[in-house]
Amino acid sequence: MTSKTLFVELHAKSGREEDVAAFLKSAQSLVDAETGTVAWFAVRFDKSTFAIFDAFDGDEGRDAHLNGKVAAALMANAAELLASAPQIRKADVLADKLPR
Repeated sequence: MTSKTLFVELHAKSGREEDVAAFLKSAQSLVDAETGTVAWFAVRFDKSTFAIFDAFDGDEGRDAHLNGKVAAALMANAAELLASAPQIRKADVLADKLPR
């Protein structure tokens, strides 16, 4: 069972919304290489509000993801693409249903 998650809310700068969407789509190939990331979703709520949701079997996978290529690329591009700093929230999983 997965036991740890991340929820990262992102607010695009005006005029950079499609750049944020493209960045998130391109991040999938980096996440695919992460053996500790059980599930990963990049979502869009409205024109400028996005989020990343990830699930992990434990702290090791979550920590590896936070120190990985997607997080590094996000932080390197945050000032250019985002209206505010990413809001990273860690949570513990109470129950899940994932294909295995």
